[in-house]
This record gives sequence, C-alpha cells and structure tokens, in this order.
Amino acid sequence: MTTTVDLVPGMVTTREAIAAAYGCGKYQGIEPADDAGKVFVYSDPSAGEEYGYTFDGRAEDDEYGPLYLYTGAGTKGDQKPSDRNGSLLTAAEKNREIHLFVEHGKVPGSGAKQQRYIGQMVVDLVKPYEVRRAPGKDKVMRNVLVFRFRPAPGTTPAWTEDDRLPDALKTDIEITEPGQAAGTPAPVVLPKQSGAKAKKTEQHGTAETVADIPAGQRKVLRREGELVTAFVAHLSAAGHETHSFQITIKGEPGALTPDLYDATDHVLYEAKGQTTRANVRMAIGQLADYRRHIPNKEGLRVAVLLPKEPTADVQDLLAEEGVSLVYQVDDGFVGWPLA
Repeated sequence: MTTTVDLVPGMVTTREAIAAAYGCGKYQGIEPADDAGKVFVYSDPSAGEEYGYTFDGRAEDDEYGPLYLYTGAGTKGDQKPSDRNGSLLTAAEKNREIHLFVEHGKVPGSGAKQQRYIGQMVVDLVKPYEVRRAPGKDKVMRNVLVFRFRPAPGTTPAWTEDDRLPDALKTDIEITEPGQAAGTPAPVVLPKQSGAKAKKTEQHGTAETVADIPAGQRKVLRREGELVTAFVAHLSAAGHETHSFQITIKGEPGALTPDLYDATDHVLYEAKGQTTRANVRMAIGQLADYRRHIPNKEGLRVAVLLPKEPTADVQDLLAEEGVSLVYQVDDGFVGWPLA
C-alpha cells in the first residue's frame, strides 16, 4: 500500500485513492479488500435511475433504527447472493468491515467521480436483503437484491437529506415470484462488539447505531417466511398458480410488496409470524392498501395467513372487516379453500 486514507465519516475521496490504500478494485459497486479485512460499497442512485428504478438510498427508520438500501452487483440477469454480493453476506463471519460510500459529484477538472464516505455498516440482522424487480442494462426485467444496511455499533453515519431514498419514477406494478418480495433469508450472525457504545448526533437527535435485535423477533420473521413457503407449496400441490407483486407509487420512496397472490382463486394474502391482535390489525391495513393497486380488482378477495389459530375475538374482527382467515395446523391449513 502506497498511500493512507483515514476513513472518517463525511470525508470525500475517490475510488482510486481507496484502491491504492487498501488493495481493492476500483470499478465495481462492491469491492472486497481481502488483505485489509474490508469490503467497500459504492452507492450511486443515479445509476439506477438510468435503468428505471430507485432502490438505493436512506430509507425511513424502522423499530430497529436507521436503514440504508443498496442494490447489489450484476447489471444483467437475476442477481445471486454469491460472488461480490456474497462478500456482503459473509462479511461478519469472515470478520470483514463493510464501508459505505455515496457518489458525490465530479473531481474538479476531471470526469472522475468523487465518493463521500457515509460510515461503517453491517448487514441487517433479521433481513439481509429484499428481492425486487428491476430492468437490467439490457432493459430486460430481472430480480435484484436490495441489501439492508445498518450503521455499525459506534458509528455516526455522515448521511444528509440528499441521501434519502428517491421517490419512485412512476406508478407501476410488477409480478414477482411467490413469496420473494417478503422472503426472509437466514439472519446474519454478527461478531460481538467490545465496548462499542451508541453515539449521538445533533443532526438526527437519536442514537445512530443499530440495537441488538431480539432473537425472538428474528424467530418470528423466519417463521413468517417459512409459513409463506409452506403455503405456496400447499397451493402448488393443488394446481394453483401463485406469485406476488412489487407496487411502486409515483412520488413515494420504496415499494409495496404483498406476501402472496393466488392467481387461480384471485386471492391476496398477507402473512404474519404471530397471531397477536396488533399483527392482525397491521395485516388488515396492509391488505386494504395493497388491494387498491391490484389489477382486475373485480371479485378480488383478501386473507390473512397465520401460523396458528388466533383468539375468537380476532377471528370476529377479521370476519367483520371482510378478510378471510387461513392458519397452519400439523397436517395442512385450516380455512383453505376459502368459502
């Protein structure tokens, strides 16, 4: 290594400088630096806009804290959780740090792009990535992996309002494979941090580190993914065609991603990993929003998919709202076929 680059959030540098300092490549969006124990990630939302999607950017905080979305590697064909994408998924077990940069204009007097360092990230513990539909460089629609980054413990990210997730370019709906949009990959196991404490920042006024996500919550989300997978298999065995949708709304960031659509019976399902009233109420609201955008709404039915039977009053709530109930039992599913 011939130069030194101190990785301080907010600093502006170039890919060339990072490559010279840490021995990685400088042309790809994900550049592992094996000898340095790091993976460098370069986010350029404008690159996605060129192809017609806007998945990169600072998403809304959720119950676990700040979140940044990043579209994985691969310009044509379905993206896979291997190779460069795999270097993000295996970073924790290989004890490699993930460092996020965002495109920051051009180097004065040059065509080279500058990179602003956001900070050290970790892949989300519960849901490392989401599968979205987007056009490739060849304009053919394909599956892309949208990684979910959290600030590493002790990191105060240097993001700004300009780094917010861009609004969708148009209102659109894309068909996805069953359960893909809501599928939950296995949680990433992160190494324990020693002595790392949350830092405060005047800009955001909240702790800018991701808290430990309870194991119970991870289990619930895994159960939800497994529930959808089991029900898809159940429907397929009965000869039903299933898929889901990715719904983008012009002027809004992100996308709506229903869990499952049974095209044979014209039923939209929302799955929950718990049968609590709060979860069922959330599912009712989600279905009410989703159904507004589904093509051929005539005769469309909606249903909540649960891992077990909920209480009698929750069942009454669903019935009064006109939402069907399907739940799993040892030998299949109760409530299906829908009456």
